[in-house]
Amino acid sequence: MSCSISTLSILLSILIIIHSIRSAANPSAPNIRNDSDSLRKGSSDYGNIVHEIPTGVLYPSTEKDIIDLIRSRSPLTVAARGRGHSVRGQAMAGGGVVVDMTALGGKGGRIQISKSSSGMYADVGGEQLWIDVLRAAVAEGVAPVSWTDYVYLSVGGTLSNAGISGQAFLHGPQIANVVELDVITGKGEFMSCSRTRNPELFYGVLGGLGQFGIITRARIILDKAPTRVKWAKLLYSNFTTFSRDQEYLISNNCSNYVEGFLITNENAANEWTSSSPSRQDDVAALLKKQGILYAIELVKYYDNQTAATIDEEFETLLKELKYMSGYNMTTDASFVDFIARVGNLDNETPPLQSHPWLNLFIPKSGIFDFNAGVLAGMLPKLNHTSGIFIFYPLNRNKWDERMSAVVPDEEVFYALSLLHSTPQDDYHYIDEFNQGILEFCRRKGIEVKQYLPNIKSKQEWIHQFGSKWPTIQKRKAMFDPNTILSPGQRIFNSA
Repeated sequence: MSCSISTLSILLSILIIIHSIRSAANPSAPNIRNDSDSLRKGSSDYGNIVHEIPTGVLYPSTEKDIIDLIRSRSPLTVAARGRGHSVRGQAMAGGGVVVDMTALGGKGGRIQISKSSSGMYADVGGEQLWIDVLRAAVAEGVAPVSWTDYVYLSVGGTLSNAGISGQAFLHGPQIANVVELDVITGKGEFMSCSRTRNPELFYGVLGGLGQFGIITRARIILDKAPTRVKWAKLLYSNFTTFSRDQEYLISNNCSNYVEGFLITNENAANEWTSSSPSRQDDVAALLKKQGILYAIELVKYYDNQTAATIDEEFETLLKELKYMSGYNMTTDASFVDFIARVGNLDNETPPLQSHPWLNLFIPKSGIFDFNAGVLAGMLPKLNHTSGIFIFYPLNRNKWDERMSAVVPDEEVFYALSLLHSTPQDDYHYIDEFNQGILEFCRRKGIEVKQYLPNIKSKQEWIHQFGSKWPTIQKRKAMFDPNTILSPGQRIFNSA
């Protein structure tokens, strides 16, 4: 039986009000709130699918507030919440306490740009946004080298997953570009860690899905910031050519950013042919014929010293690629505008939607079967969704195997992001579609790994972590033996 949107919203509001009334008489700490607004925030995220109501939300003014909360052992579970961009309740703690990490940044001064004998770095509060790290660093002529496509995310949040974008083939994910962390463990211990100091915690927390500690500070590697970018969008009709060109681009250092996109509807196709309106009918006809087109987004950075040669270098690079003749949109932009190109979606007020995303890492050996069965076989038939579909290769040698993040055991693997949007609570058919993709991979023996995983059983988690599972168990016992932290991931809190 299904409920209407208004009915579900009313039911959730009633539950929150009842819960806040029951909890109001017993606040466990001065900074823990259990008013309806706080509980609503603590029981919601970007996915708008899972709603787990906590007993309260902690608004810490210092790290000590978090330490005291964990040491008190009064909440059964604790979850750190940055900007709430999880999609399946991963930052929730039903019946526990959600820590609103944004409160730590209230006094400012949580981004410091410094120089040492080993280079430039930024010491950044875990609650800080990557967009603010970008602005502070660029003001000093430097910048991080690895990004996410959306930069209005918290530093601690992306480092708890991996943090990937089109730069990761060259510099690795964001977790590969951190040299030091401050972490509060599940035992309430405040620990600084690095590759040589408390390394088990350092490697565990990076990509550790919040299971071993809460990141309160990260030291991020910086490099000289470019000033501008040359930016191309290239259209492909053939998957073999598309994947070959992507793999060529990530096999050398001739570009700074490479991503691929899957085009399954005419509106999306028009975005890639907007500079050639006369060609849109041709693209629409081709899309109708084969159901899917492919596109590469390619960027090369430059500055004042290389401005005189960038056009020639970029044209030389494009000549090596086999995209559809004439379907090349090239623009020039500032480096900051490119990194922040998605804008701040948090400030928009779209109709209430759910986001049943599926993110996978796919081994190179399986991509042609995957394209035939899923990209060209299933995606074009999905007519009742909106969203962005991203597909691009990464180099495994840029990932540190000691970290908790898991990727396929092949030198090249592909990142797939099916970023679906549906009307609120109308996501079930997308869940079935996503499950169908996973079933296809199982039948074909394609050993995919989920990124930003939506996994419900312990057995599935054991398969997800593979050979890392014993290490994950050991680290959990070391740093969170009472399984307090991050219950929304359902790793140690599932059947």
